[in-house]
Amino acid sequence: MVKKRFLGWMLLCCFLFSGFAVAGDAHHDMDHKGASEKGPAILLVTFGTSIPKAQAAFDNIEKRVKAAFPDVPVKWAYTSHIIREKLAKTGRHLDSPEAALARLMEQGYSRVAVQSLHMIPGQEFHDLQVNVNAFKQMKDGFERVMVGYPALSTSEDYARAVDIIFSIIPKDRKKEDAVVLMGHGTHHPANAVYEAMMYRLQRRDPNVFMGTVEGILSLDEIREMLMERGVKKAYLIPFMSVAGDHTVNDLAGDEPDSWKSVLTGAGIDSVPVIRGMAEYDAFVDIWVDHLRGVMAHME
Repeated sequence: MVKKRFLGWMLLCCFLFSGFAVAGDAHHDMDHKGASEKGPAILLVTFGTSIPKAQAAFDNIEKRVKAAFPDVPVKWAYTSHIIREKLAKTGRHLDSPEAALARLMEQGYSRVAVQSLHMIPGQEFHDLQVNVNAFKQMKDGFERVMVGYPALSTSEDYARAVDIIFSIIPKDRKKEDAVVLMGHGTHHPANAVYEAMMYRLQRRDPNVFMGTVEGILSLDEIREMLMERGVKKAYLIPFMSVAGDHTVNDLAGDEPDSWKSVLTGAGIDSVPVIRGMAEYDAFVDIWVDHLRGVMAHME
């Protein structure tokens, strides 16, 4: 019954969007093929951010995707309803993944490559897969619609990410200084990805750590490990696509519970690096390579 209601809702969306113009956000203003050519189109899906400076990360993703697929229209969707509402108040209108797919269907695209811009294959990614699959079942729906994997989905992805992390560590870092990466974390089983990354990082350099805001490998655990090793200085790096709210407040903020404040209080000089992973071309290319795999099925 729930599934039927959901499919009915999407059909209603397609009808409602038939009279709508594409939203006025910059991401929606790109030149693209006419609807009569029926795609393919690319839909980039992320949680989203309302921090203006963090937008640089998404701009870089868009640049890399358009360089890889210059003749394919690129659209964006934010999964966070809260972020979409915040942006709407400033005049920027972003679709949810479901609304974006409904628009593309109404515009006549028959093939859509949906690329997840999540870091790990957690709950948000699985929700995206479920909803995209629902579009596959619609009568007269998309001919092909597929979802590309998040950044850290395979052992090869882990290896690439570790190499990138070591390439972006500040050059003035000394061997005895720690590097602490802050991932988002989740109660989903996919949180094990962060533990796998911690293992790989520690094998390469025992003073490089991976922690999370909301999962295992909490700040308390990381602080305890740093103190056990007598670390006096640590570079704090966000292991998230953008340097958004978690970076600005949870990692580098001046509040007493921020990572910087907690570690400083433990006698560890903390130096935040305010730059999202998607601002590094090499990391974005992990997503782009996953997208290549999906686009190979769009021919």
